[in-house]
Amino acid sequence: MNDRPLAGFGAVVVGGSRGIGAAVSALLAECGAGVVVNGRDAAAAEVTADTIVQAGGRAVPHTGSGADEAVAEDLIALCEKEFGAVDALVNCAGAPEPPGSSILSVTPAEFRELLDVHLGTTFATCRAAAPRMVARGRGAIVNTSSFAFLGDYGGTGYPAGKGAVNGLTMAIAAELAEHGVRANVVCPGAKTRLSTGQDFEDQIASLHRRGILDDVSAQGALDVAPPEYVAPLYAYLVSDLARHITGQILIATGGFVGRFDRPSPAFINYRDHHDNPPWSIDEIAEMLA
Repeated sequence: MNDRPLAGFGAVVVGGSRGIGAAVSALLAECGAGVVVNGRDAAAAEVTADTIVQAGGRAVPHTGSGADEAVAEDLIALCEKEFGAVDALVNCAGAPEPPGSSILSVTPAEFRELLDVHLGTTFATCRAAAPRMVARGRGAIVNTSSFAFLGDYGGTGYPAGKGAVNGLTMAIAAELAEHGVRANVVCPGAKTRLSTGQDFEDQIASLHRRGILDDVSAQGALDVAPPEYVAPLYAYLVSDLARHITGQILIATGGFVGRFDRPSPAFINYRDHHDNPPWSIDEIAEMLA
C-alpha cells in the first residue's frame, strides 16, 4: 500500500495549529501533502508548521480567522502559491460554549460568535475553495461537526453551529458532485483543550445528573483518546482512496469509527388532500399519541 497517498497534494487545515487540527496537519504532511496550517494564534501555527518541517514534511503557517472572507481567500491563495493547488480543505476550527450556557442564559452576542466560529468559518473557507476545486474538476472538503448537534451535550450556539455545518456540507456535496468535488463531515471525539478541564468535567457531570447524558456517553466524554486517533479518518477522506465517498457524516473517536445514517421521513399516516380536509388537531393527537 502507498504510504504517501497524498503526495503532491496541497491542503489547507483551518484551525490546524492545535488539538485535532494539529494532528490532522501532521498526518496529512506525513502522507505527502503540503499543508497550510491556519490558526488564530500566530505562535501556535508557527510551532505546528515548524514541527512538520523538522519531521521532513512541507508546511507553512497562516494566522487569522477563517470566518473572515478576506482571510479565507488568502488561505486558498497561499496554498496555491506554495503547493500548486488546493486539493483538500479541512475545517477544524472551534470554540467551546461558555460554561453552563443554555437558552436560559446565553447572550445574543455569545450565540452569534459561536455560529460565526463554526458555521461562518466553514462557509467562508468552502466558498473560497470551491470555485478553485470546480475549475480543476477535483477536490475534497472535510468539515468538523460534533455529537453535540444532537443536543445531548447542552448549549446553544455550539450545537446549532455544528448542526448547520452538517446541513451546509450535505448541500455542498450534492451541488459539487457533478464537478468531481467531494464534501464530508467528521464528528470527532478526542482529548483537546475544549474537552478537558474542570469546567468541562462539571458540565458533563451536570448533564449526567439531569438525565440528558446516559452513563456510557458521560464516561466516554471524560475518557477520550488523543487527537491522533481521529486524524486518520480525515486523511482518508481527503485522499483518492475515498473518491467515491461524499455527503457522509462520519464518526471517529478512539478505536471507534461510525456513520450517522441520512435522516429519512417515517410514514405515520396519509390521505389525499384533493379529496379530504386538513387533519384536525384531535386526529393529529391520536396519530402521534
